[in-house]
Amino acid sequence: MKKLLVATLLAVSANAWAQASSTITVKDAWVRATVAQQKATGAFMQLTAKTDTKVVSASSPVAGVVEIHEMAMEQDVMKMRAVPALDLPAGKTVELKPGGYHVMLMDLKGPVKEGDLVSLSLVLEGKDGQRETVEVKAAARALNAKMSKGDGHGGHGSGHKH
Repeated sequence: MKKLLVATLLAVSANAWAQASSTITVKDAWVRATVAQQKATGAFMQLTAKTDTKVVSASSPVAGVVEIHEMAMEQDVMKMRAVPALDLPAGKTVELKPGGYHVMLMDLKGPVKEGDLVSLSLVLEGKDGQRETVEVKAAARALNAKMSKGDGHGGHGSGHKH
């Protein structure tokens, strides 16, 4: 019994230390669930950095390609493009949301079903060039979750190429 208690306390302490040492706080992470044959989806979350940081890359075991994307209006047309990095100014929350910045999961290895927990790794880089990887668990939500008009994600996975 004592060994179990010690192991539990060590695990909790290690988890608390990992959260305390992390450069960012991640809130409300979610991934849009997919339909059969869909090969791409988006991941969304709120990121708050303690110091000026940027997300320089992302990966996930559920996708062959993972990129940070930006959606923006250009001459009355919603366009999406990969960005080399996403700036996270110190103390400001950056929201990755449908119709804006998001993590694009492409070449999906299988469907993402509502309720699935999707693992994401975000690679952060500070001003000093030091890198840190933050692990995120994002719950898959229904296709229409948080979707709004002009969201632009309706076409993802339906033949959309980047």
